[in-house]
Amino acid sequence: MTNQAALKALSPLDGRYLDKVTSLCDYFSEYGLIKYRTKIEIEWLIMLAGEKAIETLKPFSSDEAQKLREIYLNLTPTEAQKVKDIEKVTNHDVKAIEYYLNQKLTGMGFDDRLTFIHFACTSEDINNLAYALMIKDALENEMLPLCEDVFDAIKIKSEEYRDFAMMSKTHGQPASPTTMGKEFFNVHQRLTRQFGQMKKQEILGKINGAVGNFNAHVVSFPDLDWRALSKRFVLGLGITYNPATTQIEPHDYLAEVFHLFCRFNNILVDFSRDIWLYISFDYFKQKAVKGQVGSSTMPHKINPIDFENAEGNLGLANAMFEFLARKLPRSRLQRDLTDSTVLRNIGVGFGYSMIAYRSFLKGVDKLVINRERMEKELSEAWSLLGEALQTVMRKHEVPNSYEKLKDLTRGKAIDQDSLSRFIDGLGLPENEKQRLKKLTPLEYLGLAKKY
Repeated sequence: MTNQAALKALSPLDGRYLDKVTSLCDYFSEYGLIKYRTKIEIEWLIMLAGEKAIETLKPFSSDEAQKLREIYLNLTPTEAQKVKDIEKVTNHDVKAIEYYLNQKLTGMGFDDRLTFIHFACTSEDINNLAYALMIKDALENEMLPLCEDVFDAIKIKSEEYRDFAMMSKTHGQPASPTTMGKEFFNVHQRLTRQFGQMKKQEILGKINGAVGNFNAHVVSFPDLDWRALSKRFVLGLGITYNPATTQIEPHDYLAEVFHLFCRFNNILVDFSRDIWLYISFDYFKQKAVKGQVGSSTMPHKINPIDFENAEGNLGLANAMFEFLARKLPRSRLQRDLTDSTVLRNIGVGFGYSMIAYRSFLKGVDKLVINRERMEKELSEAWSLLGEALQTVMRKHEVPNSYEKLKDLTRGKAIDQDSLSRFIDGLGLPENEKQRLKKLTPLEYLGLAKKY
């Protein structure tokens, strides 16, 4: 795309952000869809030709089969445009693939096999498998490695910040201390769980004719075990076989994929907002990048734009994923066409996710922790030890422990001396008093440093 074309692109994915999502274009573009459809048509033809029961179809030698596969392996945008030119006449995108392959096979001397291109198939047989491979390949090659980069970066920071004590905030108010490393670790664990489910997610496919019953197949070759052949074909593509469908594969697995990414993205939205707040608390500085401007009028600012961009793009991605997950499993009776135009937008959700993940990674790389600021704030927050004192008091059966600490600390400025005097007046064993008087907010961390 030329610079001027990018400036006039309707979607930011095809304009402003194209360089960030280019790798997805080979999967989710019109070109990608044509390439995957062509692969399914060719592989189906090769499999049929290998069946002895289909005596009217001459089998392909290994060299001939490889030449056929090179049609889709080497398919260029120029060749894909030939399919689009045919579609202008047919007004049917899958039929255009069939006619394109008729031309290619004729030129290769396979005129006697043309009638078996798209044999017994409905368009959805080709489409559902093309989209399944599209999703499978894009996840394995692009999205899952990028997801792994995200939670790996968080894990590295969790270890780096393991001993960095800070004040927690529950309901936006000062709460028991934690460490920055523990907070990063929490998010890493959440993302790791979703990632584990992503890797196990099944991708389903079917090839069973106009309404899922092999009607045309059986009437043509009644002695062939079409269900076994269909299953073998789908499994051979690296996809899970769906044995019971109408004309369409029902897209339930697609909803599962999109919901997984929604959950992964929601966790990142949550964490991007937290980091934004930590930056506003001055818990983090950000590395200045030479030449970059934070504000058009306030030159001192380094805005947390990477986390803001991540949050915004994650929201756009999830809006698309949530719609796709809600819409695609619904189809009137045995088939309606409302999924066809919707499926073409699958790449949008992944595109905005990719932009968000890369923005997040960029932001994390620019973080510089302000340990001095966190420790200063925490060291002055003696009221946070109220939880520790009243729990030890409960241990020694001091009555009204909670209420006594509430009276001492709630809405009041507490320092080390006032807390020490309070401890001296408690009916606790002397060794407990001395232990509590030595305790500081910076040390009141429980097991936070162990994570």
